[in-house]
Amino acid sequence: MSETQKRSRFKKKRYLVPIIILILLIAFRLYLPTLVKNYVNKVLADIPGYYGQVEDIDIALIRGAYVINGMYLNKGTAESQVPFLNFPKSDISIEWKSLFHGKIVSEIIMTSPEVIYVFEDQKDTEGDADVDDWTKALTDLVPIDINHFEVHDGKLAFVQLSADPNIDLQIDKLELTADNLRNVVEKERILPSPIRASGISIGNGKVSLDGYMNLVKEIPDMDLSFSLENAEATALNDFTNYYAGLDFDKGTFGIYSEVAIADGHMIGYVKPLLTNTKLIGKDDSFLEVLWEGFVGFFKFVLKNQGTDTLATKVPFEGDLNDVKTGVWPTVLNIFENAWIEAFKGEVDNEIDYKDAFKEGEITREQKRELRKKEREERRAARKKEREARKG
Repeated sequence: MSETQKRSRFKKKRYLVPIIILILLIAFRLYLPTLVKNYVNKVLADIPGYYGQVEDIDIALIRGAYVINGMYLNKGTAESQVPFLNFPKSDISIEWKSLFHGKIVSEIIMTSPEVIYVFEDQKDTEGDADVDDWTKALTDLVPIDINHFEVHDGKLAFVQLSADPNIDLQIDKLELTADNLRNVVEKERILPSPIRASGISIGNGKVSLDGYMNLVKEIPDMDLSFSLENAEATALNDFTNYYAGLDFDKGTFGIYSEVAIADGHMIGYVKPLLTNTKLIGKDDSFLEVLWEGFVGFFKFVLKNQGTDTLATKVPFEGDLNDVKTGVWPTVLNIFENAWIEAFKGEVDNEIDYKDAFKEGEITREQKRELRKKEREERRAARKKEREARKG
């Protein structure tokens, strides 16, 4: 073999190896979505007491992401065909901004997710189905810790098919953002993770959630406020008629709440309000009219005549595994609203994170951080007042 032939043969081999590697990489990239899809479906199939699958997986290597399309999960004993979890699109990716802080964490953006609790499907506790199993399995689908979480156009619902008519309580158009869940920034703060949510309830009520959390702790700490405002009371009729034999003919309802948790100790309240409500409907039977009239009499006696509100405030406090509600304060608050001072349709801003600490258990560092938080809140309030005066 001549020297020229040897050089030509060497050149062919030199180019052949990179070409083979390139072909193998392209083949692996083409097969990668199928590989990930099979893995996800196996994880879902292995959840005790549940079944589910995904339709498709899209891979975006450049931005370090993959998108799960058409994922659902349901209980194995479910009789209805309504999925318990239905996630049409879940975008899971690396949170690039956290790399500048030396942390490799992920973010999830979910589009139109649905969590529908069908009472008949979930009430059966027989078998191996356990909520910890499916929550852990879904968390394991994300290879690195989640630091940022978003929900767009979500839905939460409670459905009872055995009721006549069916009960369907839901929150639609849910928008939620939770950030800094792994304490990438502001590590010195006691509650470093802000959470915000909004939505529309049945009866076109406005739902709002606002607060801060620390999910890194084994038992998370949090300071949250919740409100549901100006919902049409008639939207509750299926529920109230089934459980209490009552129909609303008109009126609005609202729910306001604050809750704080520190080292497993919880404190808070729930404040329900009914405004301008009327119980007796023109199409009710004689017995329904009689019962609703009886209830309506006590509603008239116990409502605030000036604001036409029937309301109370239910306080609760205790360790997470033994939370107790105040029965007598709840009863007395009904009379306070009716005869002393009407409750307002708003969050009272009377529960703070420091209130959740048991006496003597708050540390010096925690006190310092709480004072810092209070100073920031006062500055924000003064700024808001200045802007209001200028406006």
